[in-house]
Amino acid sequence: MKKEIQPKYNTTTITCACGNVFEVGSTKSELKVDVCSKCHPYWTGNLRKDTTGGRADKFKKKYGIS
Repeated sequence: MKKEIQPKYNTTTITCACGNVFEVGSTKSELKVDVCSKCHPYWTGNLRKDTTGGRADKFKKKYGIS
């Protein structure tokens, strides 16, 4: 491996829009992200599950069948 062509590997500070800050290794010195594991709906349990049902549910709703 040629050392002169390899990017420098740093400890990077990642800042989320929610205010969460953590450090990882990267070739960048600083990163800003919109979502992280602290505020993402999937990981926080706030994910909306809007299931409209399938064709059978649509048929039952249309004809009032329980």
